[in-house]
This record gives sequence, C-alpha cells and structure tokens, in this order.
Amino acid sequence: MNQHRTIRQLRADAQAIFWAGIEAVDAQKAVARHLSLDDDGILRIGTHIRIPLSHFRRAFVVGAGKAAAPMAVAVEGVISSSLLPQGLVNVKYQHTSPRPRFVLLNECGHPLPDEAGVTGTREIERILDQLTESDLLFVVVSGGASALLPAPVPGISLEEKQYTTELLLRAGADIYELNAVRKHLSTLKGGQLALRANPATVVALVLSDVIGDNLEVIGSGLTVPDSSTFGDALNVLKKHSLLGVLPEAVMQRLMQGVRCEIAETPKENNSIPNVVHNFVVGSNRLAIESAVQAARALGYQPLVLSSTLQGETREVARVHVEILREVISTCNPVKPPACLLSGGETTVTVHGSGKGGRNQEFALTAAIAMSGLPNAVILAAGTDGTDGPTDAAGGIVDGTTGARAIRMGLSPADHLDRNDSYPILDALDDLFKTGSTGTNVMDLNIMLADGF
Repeated sequence: MNQHRTIRQLRADAQAIFWAGIEAVDAQKAVARHLSLDDDGILRIGTHIRIPLSHFRRAFVVGAGKAAAPMAVAVEGVISSSLLPQGLVNVKYQHTSPRPRFVLLNECGHPLPDEAGVTGTREIERILDQLTESDLLFVVVSGGASALLPAPVPGISLEEKQYTTELLLRAGADIYELNAVRKHLSTLKGGQLALRANPATVVALVLSDVIGDNLEVIGSGLTVPDSSTFGDALNVLKKHSLLGVLPEAVMQRLMQGVRCEIAETPKENNSIPNVVHNFVVGSNRLAIESAVQAARALGYQPLVLSSTLQGETREVARVHVEILREVISTCNPVKPPACLLSGGETTVTVHGSGKGGRNQEFALTAAIAMSGLPNAVILAAGTDGTDGPTDAAGGIVDGTTGARAIRMGLSPADHLDRNDSYPILDALDDLFKTGSTGTNVMDLNIMLADGF
C-alpha cells in the first residue's frame, strides 16, 4: 500500500507546481520566444511577420506593466545589435528587475495611480509625438498597465480619476468594466497610444492578464480599436450605483461624450491609420499547461477546471472546495493523488476595511470550507507575486488551518467578514510570498488531494 503524502509534502508540491507555471510565462522569455533577428537584419515577430530593420532610423520602447521591465530587456536583447532603442516604461514600485540598459524605467503606483504614473505617461506622450514613418515603436504591455498609465484627459485631475478608480474597485467592478471607464478618462487607452504614434510602425508585445486574452481589455487596449463607448462607461457607473458620488468633472466628460460633443476613442470603422502588429506573448492558459506537466511529473493526476475563472471570490472558492471534497470521497472526477488546477481572476466585493487581496480571500474562504478535510492543500496566488496592496502573492491552506486559527484565539469567519485575510494567514504562516515573479497572467489555483 502506498504511503500517503504528508501535508508538508503536499504544500511543497503545490509550490513546485506553481513555480513551473510561472517559468512558462516568464516575461523576458515570453518576448524572446516571439521576437528574433536574422543575420541579414530581418526582425521576425511570431510566425508570419518579417520587418527589415534597415527600413528604420530609430527604435523606441514604451509601455507599462508589472512585468514591463523584463519585457523591455528582451526587446533590447534582440534589436540592439542593429538599432539602439530608447524610451521609457512605467512599472510598479520595486518591479525594476531586470533593468534595461537603454530604456528608462519609471516607478509608479498600482493598483491606485499616482503622480509618478502621470509624469511617466506624459514622457511617453512626448516620445509618441516626435515619431515619424522612419521610426519603429515597440509597446510592451503586461498586467497593471491601466493603472500605471493614468494620465487623465484635460479637465480631470489625477485625484478625481483616482477616486473614480477606487470607487469602482470597492464596488467589485470587473476588469472589463473598470477599463471601459478608464479608456474614456485617459489620454492613451482605448487605441489612443497607437493613434498618437502615427505614422510610426508599431509592434505591441502583450502579456495577457485578462480572461480570453482580449486585446481591447489588456492594459485598456492601448494599441487596438476600442469597441466601448462613453455610453458603456456611463452604464458601468449606473450598474454599480456610483453616479451620485462621482466627481463633477468625470460626470461632465462622460455626458459630453454621450452627447457627441467630444471625440470617441478610435473605432474599427475609422481604424488606427499606421501599421500596428499586436502579439499576445503569454497567457494564463500557458501557465496552466506547464503546471499540468509538473503535477504529472510529481505523480498527480492533473485536471484543469478552467483557465477563464471569474466570479465572486468567496463563491468560487467554496465551489473549488466541494470539487476537492468529491475527489477525496468518491474519486470523481479524478482519482487521487490528484491535482486540480484553475486560473483566471475573481472579484472581491469589499465590505470591511481589513488587509488582503482576492487570492488571500480565496485561501481563507477555502480554509473555512475545508476544515477537517484530510490530505488536501489549496494554494491560491497571483502570478505576479502581488495580491492586492500587500507583499504576499496569496495563501496556502489545508484542512488544519481553521483549527490552528481557533487554537490561537483567531476567528477565520470574523476576519473574512471584514476582508482581513492577510493578518490571520500571516499569523498562521499560511501566506504565500514570492516577491516579484517577472510576469503577470492573472491567478493560479492549485488543489492537491491524496485520498484516504
């Protein structure tokens, strides 16, 4: 009879599987896989695009995201033998490794934008405004780009835009809703970056952090036509009952847009005039596929539940636990030792004022639901290494987590009620901390079961 894995071993295996997924979507490697330079100076992008670098006088790199630094490094590594790139990318504070040799990094605020982000965006605008048809522009985009390129349109202050963003986040708006609003309050989003780069040739390299890898949504669609309208943005705010609390300038701009008094973002029917090549270089699905291989190598039967996971965090976490319970008790839909995997991005509707993030909330909810469940571990983490405004990527819990909390005089339910998952997971040593991972493809949930 095979000896069951200990909880300690299950925890170690879950972390190893997570890191295998991260390795597959390393931002620098992801760009390098899609970009190469022939000996004759032909830039190869993906499987079909070929661009002679001799056609260009200058090369620039701009963009934003938590993984923008390693993406810029990868671009430099490919083209610098033919064209020395210059430019600037906005990155989250302390997300500066590895550091490019030529392209400047500007550290700024995420998830809430700050003045440093505006300063960097204005510098990117200055670069865009000087481009000519003999220039090649690389745009590197990864998760967090929307908040990291926060420059508001004239008439709206950063504070007013910050307040609007905070209201949407606290109301539980999803990434699609959040970006529909931000596109219409910003200078570069919704295709406006590519339009402003005209007549330069644009190559956008995108690390997807959204469900379905929709280029309109990733980074608020900097280089693609925008299908959302001022009316859509207004409807998002109506849905979340925010019209009565919005800053006056925000309401005025949206109403002007609805009345066609100001220009819409670029649409498909009056498409961006310059040549723009958009490439998704990495995604959550790719990370999950690598995690599957790692789980199988460790002796688990892997089963992918979804790579497009969304919904209210607590509800999704409880469903995951019930599937895990079914695996352990009936060997369905897969026989233990089993590894259930899911990815995507859930949403937390904030009711309290505690500290945490959606992955920590997922882990704490799961810990309560799986209390007493033997031979099982759940790891929920953001692939970028950051979960909400904390230094943790997420949490890793098991069937003993709830009991250990109670023995310490802590109430998991009370902490969950006030959205305060970080302190209790920290006290239990159940936080999962990775530091910056150099990528960002939403979240990974890894559930291991070893049966009875």
